[in-house]
Amino acid sequence: MILPALKKGGYSYDVQVNVGTRIGGTKHFVDTVAEKDFQKYLISLKWQQVAGTAEQKVPFEVISLVQAILNTGNEFSKAFLVLGGEGWRLRDFYTKGGLEKHLEYANKVDIVTLENFVAIANKGDL
Repeated sequence: MILPALKKGGYSYDVQVNVGTRIGGTKHFVDTVAEKDFQKYLISLKWQQVAGTAEQKVPFEVISLVQAILNTGNEFSKAFLVLGGEGWRLRDFYTKGGLEKHLEYANKVDIVTLENFVAIANKGDL
């Protein structure tokens, strides 16, 4: 769903892009890197169909995305962590800025619902 929205919004994109290493030394692949008007955006997608452990992985993903932005000399304008599916108990907490007081650079990552991301990508407003 996000790729057609990015295209409609005038973005070019690549999928499964290696953006360095995560804490612990493993390669960090993001689902999509979008670009428009010389601005690049990291996009990570998480799906939670039923309650489970994906929610616990959100803070680590935010940390990893921030690290990618900082380690690449701000090559990327910002990152988006897109939460899809109906199984999120903490979706409102995450999408309403709940991590910001806990993570110094959390403002570099927008956590949004799938529907919200599609809407802003369609309009070209990342």
